[in-house]
Amino acid sequence: MTEKTISPSATNTGLSRRRLLTGTAGALGTAALLSAARSAFPGGAWAAPLATPETTKAVFGFIALTDSAPLIIAKEKGLFAKHGMPDVEVQKQASWGTTRDNIELGSANGGIDGAHILTPMPYLISTGKVTKNNQKLPMVILARLNTNGQCISVSNRYKELGLTTDAKGLKAEFAKLKAAGKEVKCAMTFPGGTHDMWLRYWLSANGVDPDKDVSTIVVPPPQMVANMKVDTMEAFCVGEPWNAQLVHQKIGYTALTTGELWKDHPEKALGMRADWVEKNPNATKAILMAVQEAAMWCDKAENKAEMCKILAKREWFKVPVEDILGRSQGTIDYGNGRVVENSPHIMKFWKDFASYPFKSHDLWFLTENIRWGYQPADLDAKKLIDEVNREDLWRDAAKALGVAAADMPEGTSRGKETFFDGKVFDPADPASYLKSLAITRV
Repeated sequence: MTEKTISPSATNTGLSRRRLLTGTAGALGTAALLSAARSAFPGGAWAAPLATPETTKAVFGFIALTDSAPLIIAKEKGLFAKHGMPDVEVQKQASWGTTRDNIELGSANGGIDGAHILTPMPYLISTGKVTKNNQKLPMVILARLNTNGQCISVSNRYKELGLTTDAKGLKAEFAKLKAAGKEVKCAMTFPGGTHDMWLRYWLSANGVDPDKDVSTIVVPPPQMVANMKVDTMEAFCVGEPWNAQLVHQKIGYTALTTGELWKDHPEKALGMRADWVEKNPNATKAILMAVQEAAMWCDKAENKAEMCKILAKREWFKVPVEDILGRSQGTIDYGNGRVVENSPHIMKFWKDFASYPFKSHDLWFLTENIRWGYQPADLDAKKLIDEVNREDLWRDAAKALGVAAADMPEGTSRGKETFFDGKVFDPADPASYLKSLAITRV
């Protein structure tokens, strides 16, 4: 790694990263050297020397959602450069469909190498379910970018119902609208994606069939509020800051945060084309280290205001910082008189293993994709997860960054998961979970 990868904090101490790592700090003793080194890295993380990256450039896509923060902060704070990848680009994408198209192209053809992405998408792309001509394009998941932090919001039309996770009255209300000749639309961001899964779970748990009782439509995240404003849909599921913006504009309210649906659930992932990762293992490790370090920074309470100020910039989200800040700090104004401070469902980037890509979580997404017909019932989910989920690379990068063993999960499963309606997903028996669900396409 060269002198150009010095971190901003290392520059402030007057010590280059090379001098810290090679021990040429002269009179500094071992203890003093380690102390100085730790002060040079955000979060106190000690970065071990790496093999030289095969390339200094990678191109990532992101959607204007708060959970893209680790990628944006890694760029803004010079962490990619610090770890030997000064030419990483982070480019805004118009929609998840655009993200998929640009991943198919690859950066060599004007596209992107990877992205802040909905966790099921690397699986849908790898199996050719959402690609042109159903051409399989192997992808890998390198990290989770966050847990929690999404919401299901509804039109003010339903304010009197006081919708929460409990929305049993919706089926009858939707039926009335349909009888009056109105098409009942509920929006998510990509078929088979995380928001689609949260919306479908909530609706079906409350007796609403998402394929028969409503029209489930695709709307890009930044367009959700505008569509609700002109009354083209009744509900939507999306990440922040769009739910908060809906409330601030007094167009609708938040029925529930998805953390209330499933506490500390997985959300976005850092996904890359498998061919890029195979060709550039050292660069991949450097990218992971930068993103992990950024995740640690994003999770610190004292950094939330600065994080939101950065995300609000024109080149990133182009929204008022107030639309991002409150919910990022754990204060949720639901927009119907309900305000929760210090929410236990705050978006997490690093805490409680938020960055680690549990294979058991990927299995839940694949099981739900099977439930709704996005993947075949005979899918060999374990084999596919072993191909796509590279938690081993996450561990290698975390070790190189100096992450303590206690801060890394012991295994690849988080165990049984319990949902708001009492359903339990056991990764050891996904078939039983599927059989327990009343509304399904299987």
